[in-house]
Amino acid sequence: MSPPLSPILPDSAPFSPEQRAWLNGFLAGVFNEQLAATQVRNPPAPPPPSTPLLILFGSQTGSAEGLAKKLCRSAEARGFAPRVLSLNDYEKAGLPNAGRLIVITSTWGDGDPPDNAAACWTWLNGSTAPRLDHLAFAVLALGDRNYSEFCGAGKKFNARLEALGAKRLVPLGECDVDYESAATAWFESLWPVLQPSKPTNGETVARPEVPEIEPLIAAQLVAAQPVAAAYHRSHPYPARLRGHRRLNRPGSAKDTRHFEISLEGSGLCYEVGDALGVLPANCPVLVEELLAALGFKGEEPVKNPQDQDCTLHEALLKSFVITQPTLSLLKAVVERAKHAELQALLAPDQKAILGEWLCGRDVVDVLRAAPGAKFTAAAFTGLLRPLQPRLYSISSSPKAHPGEVHLTVGTVRFEAHGRARKGVCSTFLADRVTPNETPVPVFVQASHGFRLPTDLSVPIIMVGPGTGIAPFRAFLEERRATGATGRNWIFFGDQQRALDFLYEEELAAMRADGHLTKLDLAFSRDQAAKLYVQHRMMEHAGELWRWLEDGAQFYVCGDARRMAKDVDAALHQVVESAGGKTREQAAVYVAELKSLKRYQRDVY
Repeated sequence: MSPPLSPILPDSAPFSPEQRAWLNGFLAGVFNEQLAATQVRNPPAPPPPSTPLLILFGSQTGSAEGLAKKLCRSAEARGFAPRVLSLNDYEKAGLPNAGRLIVITSTWGDGDPPDNAAACWTWLNGSTAPRLDHLAFAVLALGDRNYSEFCGAGKKFNARLEALGAKRLVPLGECDVDYESAATAWFESLWPVLQPSKPTNGETVARPEVPEIEPLIAAQLVAAQPVAAAYHRSHPYPARLRGHRRLNRPGSAKDTRHFEISLEGSGLCYEVGDALGVLPANCPVLVEELLAALGFKGEEPVKNPQDQDCTLHEALLKSFVITQPTLSLLKAVVERAKHAELQALLAPDQKAILGEWLCGRDVVDVLRAAPGAKFTAAAFTGLLRPLQPRLYSISSSPKAHPGEVHLTVGTVRFEAHGRARKGVCSTFLADRVTPNETPVPVFVQASHGFRLPTDLSVPIIMVGPGTGIAPFRAFLEERRATGATGRNWIFFGDQQRALDFLYEEELAAMRADGHLTKLDLAFSRDQAAKLYVQHRMMEHAGELWRWLEDGAQFYVCGDARRMAKDVDAALHQVVESAGGKTREQAAVYVAELKSLKRYQRDVY
């Protein structure tokens, strides 16, 4: 007879995923302690085989990884034996011999897989990839519809696995930035088709029944749970901004701010390398312009994305994206106003031209271009996307600043089509948050793939131009606080040294006392020819190669579409030129750096 399984919370229990995971773990611990005492007297019979399930994720910020772990917990409760690994761990996972595979991946750059999935994609897409006729699979893709390659990485994995002979269990799941409900619905579609495997004797393995604990009992236990789990993406903590300062000097074309936010009393904890999620409110001026364009007063009753009653004004201010028109809104405008220009742009072969037309335009622009389009308040909000939190790389060490978290944010302001435009979250923080008064809804987004080496003697190389310096300020603070002896090297760049040298005094002090071993700078507009961090890398190719050979870890933070690709190309060239390797050998060397987690990126 098989041993009983520990009780779990029912899915209907009124707890967040983090609370449910903690409580299930707590219950399992108590249950197993009691079971172990019993088993000393009565050894259990061997357990029946359970159904293997391989879950592989590709995650840059942690969202896909979090969903993979959520699926794992649900699979365990249903009697499966799941394993969760990154896609790059496909060999360790035994992917070629797996029977059931679930892939959950986000997309970066131009439809590219995340860093911890890139090696797997190269292997699958290569000429030596094995046939996978025995494999049953499903793919959940995360993306952002504002980008042309929406869910591009997931689509690639989905198509390639099928091309290699694998059988698709369910259609490709596609999630926009508000992915929680879509992902949950897709998970539920899996269970009917993920039937238990059959052992060699031909008998079907029954799924074990897992007892559920009453929500009332769980509610009594939750009081003992760490406070940190109470605040998350769906329930952010109302923090207070202690203060902020501009990092650029007067005369700069940029407005980069340093923000200090109090986490006291929240129970929120973070590590260097993590990101802070900030849920902003829209600009009130833009909301009034939008109401005027719609012909509404703002008092009209509507539902917010959580299906709660609110006024139209409140919904537009706090709940919906009003800076970027959705495709659904454009189609509705064309249908109501018979707008010929927009109708032509919505043709499938005009996708690129539509993207150009939308660049710098918001919902107000669309409504003003087609004044004949009339909506009810509820119909209009139904065409908008939910307002999403912004993730910012944390620029502080909790050891150096207990109870605080620091951010380094470039404030977005520009003119387009005759109107002033503002970044939603950057100007929310810079202009609309009153220090120590206005709540700033925040949560911590763990970034397990962007971590300092545990060996404090390992040297590190950090490439972070502009606001990409943020996590490396945190790294340096952490290394000082922990007494790390490893050497530290930073490549930093921006436009002008006299105006845009972010954290100049701090970096200069660290350089002077030896904590920052090397500091190489690239200010693009201080000379006739543009100069960037990748150029500095090539200038110091020999020394950079020696650091890598000494075991240094290489980090990059910043823009994924341009800077990160240029730095990656420069790294390959450094390995070729200074390491004396061919292009193919350099590619293998860099791939090995990634597989050993010696090459990590925080790109956006």
